[in-house]
Amino acid sequence: MYPPLNNVKIFFNYLMNHRLKLSFLPLSVAIAMQTSRLSTQNLHSLYLYIQKNSTSLTIFSISLILVWTLYILNRPKTVYLVDFSCYLPPSHLKASVKKIMHHVRVVRESGKWGKSDENDYLMDFVTKILERSGLGQETYVPEGLHCLPIEQTMVGSRKETEEVILGAVDNLFRNTGISPNDIGILVVNSSTFNPTPSLTTIIVNKYKLRENIKSLNLGGMGCSAGVIAIDVAKSLLQVHRNTYALVVSTENITQNLYLGNNKSMLVTNCLFRVGGAAVLLSNISKDQKRAKYKLVHTVRVHTGSDDRSFGCATQEEDEDGVVGVTLSKDLPMVAARTLKINIATLGPLVLPISEKLLFFVTFLRKKFLNPKMKHYMPDFKLAFEHFCIHAGGRALIDELEKNLHLSPLHVEASRMTLHRFGNTSSSSIWYELAYTEAKGRMKKGDRTWQIALGSGFKCNSCVWVALRNVKASANNPWEDCLNKYPVEIDI
Repeated sequence: MYPPLNNVKIFFNYLMNHRLKLSFLPLSVAIAMQTSRLSTQNLHSLYLYIQKNSTSLTIFSISLILVWTLYILNRPKTVYLVDFSCYLPPSHLKASVKKIMHHVRVVRESGKWGKSDENDYLMDFVTKILERSGLGQETYVPEGLHCLPIEQTMVGSRKETEEVILGAVDNLFRNTGISPNDIGILVVNSSTFNPTPSLTTIIVNKYKLRENIKSLNLGGMGCSAGVIAIDVAKSLLQVHRNTYALVVSTENITQNLYLGNNKSMLVTNCLFRVGGAAVLLSNISKDQKRAKYKLVHTVRVHTGSDDRSFGCATQEEDEDGVVGVTLSKDLPMVAARTLKINIATLGPLVLPISEKLLFFVTFLRKKFLNPKMKHYMPDFKLAFEHFCIHAGGRALIDELEKNLHLSPLHVEASRMTLHRFGNTSSSSIWYELAYTEAKGRMKKGDRTWQIALGSGFKCNSCVWVALRNVKASANNPWEDCLNKYPVEIDI
């Protein structure tokens, strides 16, 4: 006779009603004690039921185990930021605005830079840009540009980049105690300087990294490439288990000094300075105890399909055949549009429900009631405690401070990084994070938004959460000047 299902239910209900007593005993002993009080008939019925349906129960159990195993193997792996290091150039490479202008004047008057009849006009233009740039008097210029005549050679370019990269990586390895042989993934980004062998190969050769390392060299991606490199490393860490990823971000100044007369190309000379950063990521669970941050989100937006976006920042030759980077008049408009797309994508991931509802209601009112109504800008201060806005220039920081309704404290790290180190391209967001750490402001649970814009046109974001009260690592680039900052910047 097929045993009634009610007997099985009686058995498990009895166990549940006595769960408080069971909780104080080992499970196997408790079940044995409780089942001994049940009638022999009930136990026999349960036995017959299990025996009758053994095939179904076996299939169900195997399926459950298989689904759980697949989930464990395929769930997104947590990516930790163990530590990072920013390169601090030697003091003899410091260049004040006065020194830079004297150097430029000597070079131009020598006839090796532009036409002599335009010297005064262009010198006045460069002077105004430098005075309004937000850069201080202690930014760094590569050794080849300190020389007279200027040395824009491949040897000089290699020397600059190798010193920056190896300096940052050396310090990172010292601070973390990681062996180079533990690195399984290597990603390097440098937009305009990509020699052969590649920059990744330079690192592999220097530190004798293992032969099966997954290495990528990212070029031509502008100032936002640092976030792209993090996103690429994150993707690789989802595939390769129990390994470390080394991400290096830099840009070369020696090769990119523009020696022509096109004003739109001269702007980059006034802003870009020497700098670079090395970042160590891990997907090893035990690193959670010592890691500084956990990576929460990466958002990448690329509007290069639009012609104006594609051409707003282009490396090309001027009318005299001199190579430089042209910044078009469309740049502010393109940057604003790309930024809005990034914010619209990131917002739903990080904003509280109240802000999402306000945004949605405003969207509906604008769409159906008043098309002239302004879009609602969510309050991102409710989502983040710290902001690392790419130090591309004073105008960029001002615009983001205004549009995101940030306070001077929120953009302090960006302004001070621009003042102290200039625009170090893709590595600037790491100098800003280093500033926040050096000031002792990074507390456990704090959320940080790194946001960078670059040619193409691209706007990319990284969101990190602090796993502990973060202190500045050894050889933090701010440790020799932190007491001077923040400083007042003339408008």
